[in-house]
Amino acid sequence: MLVDRINKGARRVPSWLVYLLLALPAPWLFYSGATGGLGVEPIKALEHELGELALQLLIAGLCITPLRRHAGVNLLKFRRAVGLMAFFYVALHLLVWLLLDIQDPARIWADIVKRPYITVGMAGFLLLLPLALTSTNGAIRRLGKRWRQLHRLVYAAALLGGLHFVMLAKGFQIEPLLYLGATVVLVALRLPALQRRVALRS
Repeated sequence: MLVDRINKGARRVPSWLVYLLLALPAPWLFYSGATGGLGVEPIKALEHELGELALQLLIAGLCITPLRRHAGVNLLKFRRAVGLMAFFYVALHLLVWLLLDIQDPARIWADIVKRPYITVGMAGFLLLLPLALTSTNGAIRRLGKRWRQLHRLVYAAALLGGLHFVMLAKGFQIEPLLYLGATVVLVALRLPALQRRVALRS
């Protein structure tokens, strides 16, 4: 079966390779921005690309549990790598905004307060920060059951990321709405009532 082949292949892939592959777009994007490959507004384009990659990885991470539960595809060994790399791209997205776009520390707090899409995006980052800091084996052992409860914050962070993208878009754009819709569906699948309905149908 296809599922068995996927699971067998996934077991052979080391986690470090996933980290490496997911990190590759970052230097390429910075190189493209520095050499004119990102258009006439390279900083804005770099911000957008890094933020979109972060959102894609957040959504990919949310897909792992439903894939295992409903399709039998087991990619759980890669969930930490996907989550940490999502945070990596969120952090790069934020740093580009702070260091290359704003460049004025006095404006940072004013923009966070006055611009709702920045407020939403910063809230998402702050929710992801404790998750990244507690992704080590030692933290998992120390926190015990509380670790799983803490890491449920990823659902809110992903929703805020999708909302941030929608609010940032100028005019009516389908792509941000698709990202937000996918995030809403994947979070809704975690609701106990919906889980029971899906289980009954299957």
